[in-house]
Amino acid sequence: MIIVIGKNGQLALELTSLLGNNPHKCLGRDDIDITDFAAMNDTLKQYKPTAIINASAYTAVDMAEADQEAAFKLNYTAVKNLALYAKHNAIFLVHVSTDYVFGGDKGSPYKTTDDYQPQGVYGASKVQGEKSILELCPDSACIIRTSWVYSCHGNNFVKTMLRLMQDKPEIGVIDDQIGSPTSASALASCCIIALLNKVSGIHHFTDAGVASWYDFACAIQEIALSLGMLHLAIPIKPIPTSAYPTAAKRPSYSVLDKSSLVDSFDGLQPQHWRVELTKVLKELH
Repeated sequence: MIIVIGKNGQLALELTSLLGNNPHKCLGRDDIDITDFAAMNDTLKQYKPTAIINASAYTAVDMAEADQEAAFKLNYTAVKNLALYAKHNAIFLVHVSTDYVFGGDKGSPYKTTDDYQPQGVYGASKVQGEKSILELCPDSACIIRTSWVYSCHGNNFVKTMLRLMQDKPEIGVIDDQIGSPTSASALASCCIIALLNKVSGIHHFTDAGVASWYDFACAIQEIALSLGMLHLAIPIKPIPTSAYPTAAKRPSYSVLDKSSLVDSFDGLQPQHWRVELTKVLKELH
């Protein structure tokens, strides 16, 4: 029995779809309290999991600055509890982390071995979660760092852009933050391969290619127009980060080096982000 921590999030929903007939159960916050070890242990005992995928996290980057306790509770304490459970029960753990563990000023793709340099509470809480796994069960866990995740589900950049492109005469999108979009479906495939092959260690997974948020928005409009999802092209203006202040600092460059995937993940070849974007837009349509 594979237990997926998370139920209604983008990744959990894609994992449910891909796991199909494989025995699995998705547990949301109403089903399990991963911030309380004893309560979590009692719940998991009922299912006797053979592996766990942690698809839950506190991801409200700006809110985390004012709600540090909640961010660390879910991104550190809960992750430490899962790592302890995995260690005590000799099962494999897959955990999803983020590009925000880095500073964002390196200027070349971040390697899995690069030093932590979080710029805000969200990143710092995710760093502590990673460290707890590396301390407790390094040989029976896989940490997958990713970035810019989107899908047909929930709230994400792609769905926000589609809505704005229908409602606004023009939009401004940041052009000086560089990264790689990631389809939640592709990320789910990576998690399942890690679990089935027990690939341990830290690895990076995103879709192939690099973009700014502005590039991403332009591609969303272009492909959505070609599919008939939008009927009118609106001007998209590139704007600097300084024109759109936020509570938390964003990495200006957070491209992740995925070279370890080639060696460790059998049969996994990230597709270009435009290919994955087209798939998701067709599904939404």
